[in-house]
Amino acid sequence: MKKTINVSNQGATLDTGRRNFLKLGGIGLAMAGLTLVGCDDDNFEFVNNNDVFDLGKGDVGILNYAYALEQLEADFYTKVVNNFYSGISNAEKELFTDLYHHEVIHRDFFKAAISGATSNILPTLEFQYPNVNFNDRNSVLATAKALEDTGVAAYNGAGKYITNPDYLVIAGKIVSVEARHASAIRNLINPGTAAFSGDDVIDANGLDLAKEPKDVVTAAGGFFKTPFTWKEQGIG
Repeated sequence: MKKTINVSNQGATLDTGRRNFLKLGGIGLAMAGLTLVGCDDDNFEFVNNNDVFDLGKGDVGILNYAYALEQLEADFYTKVVNNFYSGISNAEKELFTDLYHHEVIHRDFFKAAISGATSNILPTLEFQYPNVNFNDRNSVLATAKALEDTGVAAYNGAGKYITNPDYLVIAGKIVSVEARHASAIRNLINPGTAAFSGDDVIDANGLDLAKEPKDVVTAAGGFFKTPFTWKEQGIG
């Protein structure tokens, strides 16, 4: 059965003060108000494997996949802003706070979008950061860089699996914001250099890299404490 997903813009706030473009970009996404049409109930498939959630099939699987990644980023930045590393500058505090707001908006957007069509939505996940020292600038920046680069490549790699053009438009809007995040973090690590769009993420054609879902989940899997599967993509 086809269902319409309505995402309300209520609750969005716009800081028109000194905050940088990053926050404005994310709020713009939320304020736009979105209507997504086309989820099928039969796109959901639960695997009776000790209640491990399976992301599902088709576009539903993509939405849950994006929701999992956005949960991870939102959780990471929540920890960063709740305990800024020693010696952090005001500029870095502002940047991380903006990234935190963006990722929370992205996470909540996907939750609202998917739950608007069905109750069969990826649950709230738990994460772990065994190799991250949140009190160390280099450790936090390196992890943020890895998450943002992976996030961009994840959206780029998943795009070809999206069949609903409305979803594709939304994915394009979000990945452009994620790419700005990645550039901002890269500039903090190597200020004033070409690293903001380095050769390790931009190919010879000037295109951002794309990664298959199974490669993304493998790369980020150490952070996921709550297991899930995505049988359609050979994950789990």
